[in-house]
Parts: sequence; C-alpha cells; structure tokens
Amino acid sequence: MVITSYCDMMKRRFTMFLFFSALAIQTCAASDVYLCVDGNGRREYKNTGATKGCKKVDLPGITTVPAPTKRVAANNSAKKTASPSDFPKVDNGTQKTRDSERKQILLEEKKAEEQKLAELNQEYKNGEPDRRGDERNYAKYQERLAKLKESIDRSEKNIQALDREIANQK
Repeated sequence: MVITSYCDMMKRRFTMFLFFSALAIQTCAASDVYLCVDGNGRREYKNTGATKGCKKVDLPGITTVPAPTKRVAANNSAKKTASPSDFPKVDNGTQKTRDSERKQILLEEKKAEEQKLAELNQEYKNGEPDRRGDERNYAKYQERLAKLKESIDRSEKNIQALDREIANQK
C-alpha cells in the first residue's frame, strides 16, 4: 500500500512537472520583443521594454510546415533510375571526349593557378615584400602584406581543389 501510494505521488509530481515545463516554454516562446536604440544609435532586441527608447515589435506568428511524407513504391523491386527513360543518352566515345576535354581544362586552370602562386610568392618574399612609394604609412604596408598572404593561401587551396578534381576524373 505504501509503495503504491508513493508511485502514484511520484507520477502526479512528474505530470505536474511536465505541465509547468510546457507552460514555461510556451510563455517564453510567446514573449514580447522590443527594439531598443541606445544613445550611440545601436539597435538591440530585448524581451523587456523597461529602458528608455524601446518600442514593441509586432512579429508574425511562427509557421510550421510538416515534412513531406515518404512515398513507398508499390513494387520495391522496381529499378530506380537517375534519369527518365526518355532522357537522351550519350555514347561512350562522346563521353570520353568530353571527359578528356574537361581534364585538359582542369590542367590548364591548375597551370594558371600555379603561375599565379609563383608570382604571389615572388612578390611576398617570405613575408618581407619591398615597400612601395605609396606605403609611407606602415599600416598600409601591413595591410598589403596581409592581403598578399590571403591571396597565397587562397591560391594554394585552389590548387588543392583542382588536384582533387583531376584525381576524381575517370
């Protein structure tokens, strides 16, 4: 008898906990939003409008859309195709020609990118490029140095991406 009443009491407490948790979540989700502008003109969004310069923002309700249901084919053994049956097909010779042209284009892009990287590295000079006449201010020199380093990093990543693409060719 004691165990049963203890279990019933715990069930009631758990049910009340769930009810109040759901109520708290609903209250937080439905709270008002205020747009506050401080003395410097910065905008802040707050959940209370207690400070000076705050105006309540009217927000539209939250719209939820259920995920589409997954259709199950009537015949599971049916062959799935990537393209419709009436889609035009390309013969093997034409496809091989296209693949070789694509690979040639990728190799040309890689060669151009490697040449660009060599020029950037030559100008960068291991982090000590020559200063230009318009760079009397050291900050301008540092800015150009940072841009050169970013360009070098980007070019190296492009070369790596081209290498991966070339390796993925058939």
